[in-house]
Amino acid sequence: MPSLLERDAHIDRLDHLLADCLGRAGRVALVDGPLGSGKSELLRVFAARAAERGVLVVGASCSAQERDLPFGIADRIAHSPGWPAGHAERLAALADPAVLADPADSADGTALNGTGAAADPAGPPSPALLRACRDLTTALLAAAADTPVLLCVEDIGHADEASLHFLRHLVRHLPQSRVLLVLTDGSTPWPARRRLHAELLRHPHAHRLTLAPLSRAGALRLVTEGLGEEDARHRGPGLVEVAGGNPLLLHALVDEHLDRADEPEPRYGPALLSCLHRAGPGVLRVVQAQAVLGEEAPAEDVARLLGERESAEAVARIRAALTAAGLLDGEGRLRTAAAGAAVLEDLAPHERTELRLRAAQLAHESGSPAAEVARHLVEAGRAPAPWAVEALTGAAEHALLDHRHRTAVACLQLAHKEAAEENDRAVLRHRLAQAEWQLNPSAAARHLVPLTAAVRAGHLGLAEALVLVRYLLWHGRGEEALGVLDLLRARTGPASPAGTGALRDVEAWLAYTHPGLARGRRVPALPADLRHAVAPDVDPQLRAAAALAGALTRGRAAEAVDRAQQVLHDAHLHGRTPWAEEAALLALRVLLEAGRADTAAVWSQRLLGTAARREVPTATALYSAAHAEAALRLGEPTTAAEHSRAALTHLSPTAWGIAVGLPLGTLIVAESRTGEHRSAAKHLTHAVGEAMFQSLYGLHYLFARGEHYLATRHGHAALADFLSCGELLRTWGLDGAGVVPWRTQAADAWLRLDNRDRAWRLIHEQLSRADADLPHNRGPALRLLAAAGPAGRRGPLLTEAVDLTEASGDRYEQVRVLTDLSRVHQSAGNKRRARLLLRQALHMANMCALRPLAQELLSVSADLGESGPAADEAPEPGGVGALTESERRVASLAVLGYTNREIAGRLYVTASTVEQHLTRVYRKLGVRRRKDLPADLRAGLRKTG
Repeated sequence: MPSLLERDAHIDRLDHLLADCLGRAGRVALVDGPLGSGKSELLRVFAARAAERGVLVVGASCSAQERDLPFGIADRIAHSPGWPAGHAERLAALADPAVLADPADSADGTALNGTGAAADPAGPPSPALLRACRDLTTALLAAAADTPVLLCVEDIGHADEASLHFLRHLVRHLPQSRVLLVLTDGSTPWPARRRLHAELLRHPHAHRLTLAPLSRAGALRLVTEGLGEEDARHRGPGLVEVAGGNPLLLHALVDEHLDRADEPEPRYGPALLSCLHRAGPGVLRVVQAQAVLGEEAPAEDVARLLGERESAEAVARIRAALTAAGLLDGEGRLRTAAAGAAVLEDLAPHERTELRLRAAQLAHESGSPAAEVARHLVEAGRAPAPWAVEALTGAAEHALLDHRHRTAVACLQLAHKEAAEENDRAVLRHRLAQAEWQLNPSAAARHLVPLTAAVRAGHLGLAEALVLVRYLLWHGRGEEALGVLDLLRARTGPASPAGTGALRDVEAWLAYTHPGLARGRRVPALPADLRHAVAPDVDPQLRAAAALAGALTRGRAAEAVDRAQQVLHDAHLHGRTPWAEEAALLALRVLLEAGRADTAAVWSQRLLGTAARREVPTATALYSAAHAEAALRLGEPTTAAEHSRAALTHLSPTAWGIAVGLPLGTLIVAESRTGEHRSAAKHLTHAVGEAMFQSLYGLHYLFARGEHYLATRHGHAALADFLSCGELLRTWGLDGAGVVPWRTQAADAWLRLDNRDRAWRLIHEQLSRADADLPHNRGPALRLLAAAGPAGRRGPLLTEAVDLTEASGDRYEQVRVLTDLSRVHQSAGNKRRARLLLRQALHMANMCALRPLAQELLSVSADLGESGPAADEAPEPGGVGALTESERRVASLAVLGYTNREIAGRLYVTASTVEQHLTRVYRKLGVRRRKDLPADLRAGLRKTG
């Protein structure tokens, strides 16, 4: 890699000055420039060129650590190797710092300070120092009389005062010598530095060379030469952006990329620190203070944080110099997060803590937002001030409102640690558990025991205690939850109607979601005039969840659809309340039970998107599971499996607690329907506790297991699970709620076991239920009734079932009904109609990845004499009269010019269902486009409307 770029003009100028020196016209050159701009590298390259021309190169580098060593640089110059033998000993003797400490040279007998000057550094030099400078200059010029000398002194801003006096004296005597003195220094505008530069450059034989950061083209060239063209094409612009044209930083980044291409910044921090340490007093402190306060901190705030050490004007000067060096961007900010981390890591831990605490104090005194105060306290890991806990709590509340749960957790952890009062600690622990719950319920589990103790001690109110009940139940700790509820019942009586109402709400929720624990546990009924009292500290989302759970328990989901949609519509307003997710999930359950799976899919997808954008893992997992169930109801097992897996990724099975039955059950059914039986069986090996089977989640899992057994031809095992579902529902008093269609599935199992009588009885029980007329319940029941009943009734029953399954949007059930109807037509000798229905079923089975059903349909296709699914597409005769009721409604709206999406909205189905209906309509009517549909379909709309 070439050492220098864009420095040719500077080398040429130094070459000219060296030529003058060889002609006995000594010169001095001051090379300055921003930090890391390549001054040392320029000096190294030039020194090598001078040595090739027979010039004696003598060098010394100044260090801030040696600034108090009198005559240190002069001594280093004098002891450099290479001086002619006759001069080396004299130079060494004259540069001895002891010659500066002659008390006789001080008129009042006072000792000299560490710079070799009198106690006042700005005062005149002592006679001893003047004599030493004169003698050393004379000896050095004498040594250069025969051999030209290039004297290089780096970083003169760090030179001791006595050596600076020597260099000033030497500069005055350079003309007619064979010495070229090259000095380097930074460009930070310190007052002392400006004075020194002015003194050096006032001589006519003094010259100044200023280095600038590399241009973008030069920086890209450096990267290209270091990495090669291909890597530079991909990585170059990013590296140049980070380095800001600073050669030192750019070299560090290139070297790091060569060593570890996957981590481009680890060497950037050390390179940056190297620049800052060499920059001069106060520079690193300013950058550290800015890193603590934030990128936008004004110079006045940085100066306040540093106390009396720096003024706002000095801070502004340092920032300007760092910007010129490319270490800060055009806005005066550090270019990367790695830069800020590096400068703060350079502080000792106790220094970093004290700086953070001082920043928090200043922010508090200036009335900054609580979030700003809390940020410094959290970074410090301490909150000793009386106002600190309040600031942390306020910041946590704002973070929760903004869905920044990790920030809230950090604030609440520190607030809980520092709080003194036990009541305050209990409330803070509860808020911490809520925040951690949104990130990972497993993390919140560690708070359950102390929170339960806090409830018993009376440190938590009713609202907090009811949320604790929910958390305990989630983790399968039902007895503890019931113990808390019993305690709350004992404390709450007629004197607290609002509290009693909140307990009744929890009981209503419990009766549906955890019915195994709710039996026989009820709070006293409220007087009529107090039933609608609302406690100001009780979550209104708990009231909504109770209302929806009550509707579901009574089997009145259809009556609660409007309330459910209102809850879902307002869900984004209640994202931070602890009962919001329960209310939303129950609202989605209402839609599913009311036969509105397509609407539930839309809402769950919307809620999922919101939770994902807010980066809330628990809500994301819950809504993924809800969307998976809705997709399964619509006969989309691939989508259902995808979202179930996502739900189990956002939260681990352990974090799901007993609720793992929801995503796990959906995944088992989805994989069973797509033919992934081995994977489904593997999920059944997941350990689930007995506590799960006291809840709706256990029922969901049990029903899913029965579906898997049914799909894998284990009829007796499937029947046992379905009948167990029925037994649980009867025991819980929820058999009328229609939670799972256990009778339908048990009838299917009986049919596969060749027991038509028992199947027939179960189907008739199903069809006599209050919710039997809902399409998603009636369609499958009619299909099984056709299978269990006489052959003569199968056609009408299955024809009705086709319309019902279309209305429900369940493609899985549609495929099964179409398959059975195809067989009926085949038995009746109507092979053309049988083929048409078979093709429809096979197309839908393939589209939905229902591989087992597709394989079954292919065998039926062989019986019909078809070679495969691509048989002829001739339209079925019969015209408009051949359309089903659902197809007629869709076609009529299409004739009137409605789009697929508009038709879906009017008929409460999905756009995909509309598209399928229209495809069948085109085929039946023998048309190819929407505009070819017959106009008389408008009359059909009026009739059906």
